[in-house]
Amino acid sequence: MPAVDIDRVLVPLDGSDESLEAAEYAVAIARRYDAAVHALYVLDEAVARSLHAGEIETDTVAAETAEFMQIVEGLSADDGVPMTHSEALGFMPSQLTHHPGSVVLDTAEEIDADFLVVPREPVSGDPEDVLGKAAEYVLMYASQPVLSV
Repeated sequence: MPAVDIDRVLVPLDGSDESLEAAEYAVAIARRYDAAVHALYVLDEAVARSLHAGEIETDTVAAETAEFMQIVEGLSADDGVPMTHSEALGFMPSQLTHHPGSVVLDTAEEIDADFLVVPREPVSGDPEDVLGKAAEYVLMYASQPVLSV
């Protein structure tokens, strides 16, 4: 069996404990394969609508996501795993085809990810958990291998 070649692992995050656990798995995989991690913070529908309506400031959202990303970056710093990150709106009020699953897969293509680690919130979890909604879509349509945790 040929060896798996992984250079970049994509992990979408939403600030939940489940996404932090997914980040831990992504770092472990990257460490094992001498790869880099790209953490994609996906903003939920309520935040996207509030930003679009001007009800919340982008600086407020940026500060909240930066705080979570510092925790995630700490996971990779100890192991020397290179990590980059970005943010994306999981929903666009004006574009129905723009949803968390498509955002994750589009980002995977843009950054040339070889492997995806997707947090999958339990069915009984909060219905607003953005990545819980995206996990099934990513599992069905990703062209890369996917680990759902």
